[in-house]
Amino acid sequence: MTKTVVRGACPHDCPDTCALLVTVEDGVATEVKGDPDHPTTAGVLCTKVSRYVERTYHPDRLLTPLRRVGRKGEGKFAPISWDEALDEIAARLKPIAARDPQSILPYSYCGTMGLVQGEAMAMRFFNQLGASFLDRTVCATAGFMGYKYTIGGSIGTDMEQFQDAKLILIWGGNPIASNLHLWMRIQEAKRRGAKLIAIDPYRSLTAEKCHQHIALMPGTDAALALGMMHVLVKEQLLDHDYIDNYTFGFAQLKDRVAEWTPERTAATCGISVEEVVELAREYGRTARQGDPVAIRINYGLQRVRGGGMAVRNITCLPALVGAWRHAAGGIQLSTSGSFPTDKVALQRPDLLRGRLPRTINMNTIGDDLQREASPAFGPKIEAVIVYNANPVAIAPDSSQVQRGFAREDLFTVVLEHFQTDTADYADIVLPATTQLEHVDAHLTYGHLYMMANNAAVAPLGESKPNTEIFRLLAKRMGFTDPAFDETDDEIAAKAFNTKDQRAIHFDWASLKRTGWQKLNMPAAPFAEGGFPTPSGKCEFYSSSMLADGLDPLPTYIPNYESVASSPELAEKYPLAMISPPARNFLNSTFVNVQSLRATEGEPHLDIHPADAASRGIEDGEMVRIFNDRGSFVARARVTAKARPGLVVGLSVWWKKLASDGKNANEVTSQRLTDMGRAPTFYDTLVQVEKAAP
Repeated sequence: MTKTVVRGACPHDCPDTCALLVTVEDGVATEVKGDPDHPTTAGVLCTKVSRYVERTYHPDRLLTPLRRVGRKGEGKFAPISWDEALDEIAARLKPIAARDPQSILPYSYCGTMGLVQGEAMAMRFFNQLGASFLDRTVCATAGFMGYKYTIGGSIGTDMEQFQDAKLILIWGGNPIASNLHLWMRIQEAKRRGAKLIAIDPYRSLTAEKCHQHIALMPGTDAALALGMMHVLVKEQLLDHDYIDNYTFGFAQLKDRVAEWTPERTAATCGISVEEVVELAREYGRTARQGDPVAIRINYGLQRVRGGGMAVRNITCLPALVGAWRHAAGGIQLSTSGSFPTDKVALQRPDLLRGRLPRTINMNTIGDDLQREASPAFGPKIEAVIVYNANPVAIAPDSSQVQRGFAREDLFTVVLEHFQTDTADYADIVLPATTQLEHVDAHLTYGHLYMMANNAAVAPLGESKPNTEIFRLLAKRMGFTDPAFDETDDEIAAKAFNTKDQRAIHFDWASLKRTGWQKLNMPAAPFAEGGFPTPSGKCEFYSSSMLADGLDPLPTYIPNYESVASSPELAEKYPLAMISPPARNFLNSTFVNVQSLRATEGEPHLDIHPADAASRGIEDGEMVRIFNDRGSFVARARVTAKARPGLVVGLSVWWKKLASDGKNANEVTSQRLTDMGRAPTFYDTLVQVEKAAP
């Protein structure tokens, strides 16, 4: 028996990007473990990725190209050869491209976070074609924009420092489920005496293990940050030296936050005045003692109308108290901006040759697939190529998404591992490789290591890497640029810009051998200012925001759907709903892994006892959750984990695996955020009733 261990990297949409060790016996992967030597992975994997062998060798893996033989959405297919599939795709795409290539749309996101299998060869293909751009904003761009306006880029506290903080605010996140290795550091900080405070509408697994949980209403985080700033200013819990030297616009900020008294803040957030005041005091006083205070802000809180502004407001806090002076202080939303990724070399925008195609926002795909051609919209969408995504399950306003993909005149190609909800609507399905079967390079958004993934086993069946599929499509379309001849290793070797000091030591051959390599970054990136903003300072007042038509100062933007902003709607649909990730799923990935789905059981809705009682709902009963957009059913869990006025539907289930063929996105909206053109999944009002038998 031949036994080897191959170095890999987790490809999934998680900040931890773990270093993997894949055991291979006689050409078959038998075990996936975390690398014990990698400082952030530390030999530990989440429950999902520890089952990666089960996913790779799943009996339902797609191993041959398929052609639809039933109605769209019915999921009936017949196997065909690769030559037949590629010929048919080219025959359908060529006349569309001849009329207007913008009628062809890619749809992808973070099914893999890899720089090679993600948007390298794929973007080369679509750039050469002149297809519509996809605005890839379904996750984090609202927060990224708010963060960027304030401190200049997605740079933050190194997760390897968090154990030295003395106060940690976990704001809008559940790291036990979605950031396990940071949680390990936070637990160490707790053992060393740090206080942990969770700020979240829902008492998550993480909130349960913190010293304090502040359960504000969804979409009011911006107001809480303003109220904290009010108290910090009023009680002089500030680092004036840091403010004077490394921030811009404090005088204007001071005037703005004067309006946000603890009383106004508490009323807006649905919490007590004492919670507002004590949170600010705890934060300011701990920093004043010279102790590191850290904030881990996550993406949940920015999935509302004012989500970008909420992140901006929170990001102002560390500069007010001088938290950036400490390596273990400051704030982390994402570390992805620390990586000097060479997108030009990877994606080759020069292949556009001066063309500027229109942009379709991935969150409005439901409406956009149903639009006719017009001067404002451009040509009707005639073809969609889906890869690294499952829009029928994950895009908002799901019934509209299904209607769009059900169009008989829409040609749809899906690259997939499994027959997902979206694959059921495809005309052609192409089998893609998993992470164990291909090469890739990775940046991360939770730590500071460049990562390499080696292919551990040969592709299963007839599956091919995304890169190879787009190479073959390019040939069928007649594209001859040498960009389409580069191998995966040649592409990966261009992943990071070695002219940048942060990655001057990057060498692909070396990275493949070691698996991981840390960027050259200072331990405390903004200890002495140096923010990558126009002023070089933390910008409380942002001229860039003003130029973009936004309020240049922190403010509060209420939800589209709330009791305060839309009382008539709230009369009809009085409950706010959020749909954070279920612990055993990652977006819609892993839902079909039997052992993980068995742990989740079925779709649930957590509802507060008072809200359940007023509706005659008992624990364990099936309930219908609905609004004007649609409805879905779930089993009620009557629990105080959901605050009054809030229901929580842990997500995202494949629709076909739910009892009613629906999921939480039946009730979410296609409306976009204040900045970043991002979704408003958690800006949703619903009503709940007992489900019909």
